[in-house]
Amino acid sequence: MFEVRMPQLGETVQTGTIKAWHKKVGDTVRADETLLEVSSDKVDVDIPAQADGVLKEIRVAEGEEVAVGTVIAVID
Repeated sequence: MFEVRMPQLGETVQTGTIKAWHKKVGDTVRADETLLEVSSDKVDVDIPAQADGVLKEIRVAEGEEVAVGTVIAVID
């Protein structure tokens, strides 16, 4: 099991907002494939999956803002 965490989007950025999920629970994902899009006050970024597997859980919905390091999804 691999926990997907909100990435650090810049040195001073402490939170990010889930702009869009590109996969849904139950989808197969491959490492380096775009998993979601995140935005901050400074940048919008596509976030790739960091592991191969199946997206088992999405813990943060689109539009929600969370702190850097928060577990936002689980890949099994």
